[in-house]
Amino acid sequence: MTARFMPRRALLSVSDKNGLIPFAEKLASHGVTLLSTGGTAKALREAGLEVTDVSKVTGFPEIMDGRVKTLHPSVHGGLLGREGTDDAAMEEHGIAPIDLLVVNLYPFEESVRKGADEAGLVETIDIGGPAMIRASAKNFERVTVITDPEDYAPLLDELSAGGTTKAFRKQQSSIAYGRTAQYDLLISQQLHEGDAPPRRTGTVGRIAQTLRYGENPHQSSAAYRTAEERAGVLNAEQHQGKELSYNNLNDTDAAVELAAELRDEAAVVIVKHANPCGVAQGQSIADAYKRALRCDPVSAFGGIIAATQRIDRQAAEEITKIFTEVVIAPGVDEDAKELFAKKKNLRLLTIPELPDPAQLRQILKPIAGGFLHQDHDTALFGGELKTVTKRAPSEQELADLRFAFTVAKHVKSNAIVYAKDGATVGIGAGQMSRLDSSRIAARKSQDAAEAEGLSEALVKGSVVASDAFFPFADGLLAAADAGATAVIQPGGSMRDDEVIAAADDAGLAMVFTGMRHFRH
Repeated sequence: MTARFMPRRALLSVSDKNGLIPFAEKLASHGVTLLSTGGTAKALREAGLEVTDVSKVTGFPEIMDGRVKTLHPSVHGGLLGREGTDDAAMEEHGIAPIDLLVVNLYPFEESVRKGADEAGLVETIDIGGPAMIRASAKNFERVTVITDPEDYAPLLDELSAGGTTKAFRKQQSSIAYGRTAQYDLLISQQLHEGDAPPRRTGTVGRIAQTLRYGENPHQSSAAYRTAEERAGVLNAEQHQGKELSYNNLNDTDAAVELAAELRDEAAVVIVKHANPCGVAQGQSIADAYKRALRCDPVSAFGGIIAATQRIDRQAAEEITKIFTEVVIAPGVDEDAKELFAKKKNLRLLTIPELPDPAQLRQILKPIAGGFLHQDHDTALFGGELKTVTKRAPSEQELADLRFAFTVAKHVKSNAIVYAKDGATVGIGAGQMSRLDSSRIAARKSQDAAEAEGLSEALVKGSVVASDAFFPFADGLLAAADAGATAVIQPGGSMRDDEVIAAADDAGLAMVFTGMRHFRH
């Protein structure tokens, strides 16, 4: 049987006071002496609990507006002292053991979420808290450290069973070190300035949910929420449907990220396997959805839908005509919810607002031996669009070129996007050859037209966007053969002159953006 240890003295210092009083009352009922600081001590006293100020233990008052109060040998010696090893030193210096530490740190994450200025951020950087947490976590042979209110109940269960086990203390030590690592890393990221990559970085997140599995059933998985993200899939409210899977979350995030770039208009994004398969602007969300669906109705089956505006009943009527995995929007009318409720396998999510693309911060990709880090791809053009052909695009072509290039930025490379009148009419994604992407997008457009009984492909009279330059003229000529009238691409190929000449020969208008958008 595992030996248990009943704590005798506990130090409580918390910014999050949820559940504090009933928890402290239970500790007291187990004969645990309570030490505390500042607002925590005040809250305990007002609840009628007997509590000793840390200043009485240290013999030194809190100073500098509370910046210094626990940084003292009587506190850290009480936490770090090893039973049977440091007993003599503790007795010589009058240091009593502290067996339980309950600390949750100054709310730095909340300051970040609220957009606090530099001074506000600095004032919520905790110093004494992390120091005590690390000391306690190191001495898990004797000391229990609790950093999350959700662990109050498990600790009380341990005490009711006669005391904490080493396994429990070690697990809490692991949680505690994760907490301080996350806290320090977030501070580091917030203080980092300049374009140079940070010298040290990593991931900062708190588990939001354990997922059933990852991309495939044999892969374990979990979702983590970051402190900075104010709007996004993990902050959405789910109104119906079963738990979101790894793939649901990944695909929904892709849909929301593109929708965010179109948030000034009524627009709908349909995503399948993290690639847009239909995107459109419209007079309403219902209109935008119908126009987006036309692009590739086959791939849209079982897809993810993100809307830029509130979904009304008319839009819900259109969306529920085919099977959809997830619908996410800034809001849903009640009568629309009633229609969605009839589709039991549909997950319906709402978010307060779409994220600001300019606020997305970093992308980390694990590789063998480490990970890759890059800033988020928040820009669209490298400057003013440059017309490089004899014919300049018309006003309508230019609007469609901007739209198509925005969508291409979110399509896996090599990406080709055809668009007409603010809607995609053909998308080619993830091919090793740009020529293949051009042909696939045109073929999908033809398939969609045949499904509608149309005599010619939707791509006729459209514009085409390429996420990177055309290395040869063949991909551009394939787009011209399909019916495209104007082209947008980054430019920068060694054969730009050849490609421009081919565009002129085909009567195409072409603009260069000066910026590519690979997405691997």
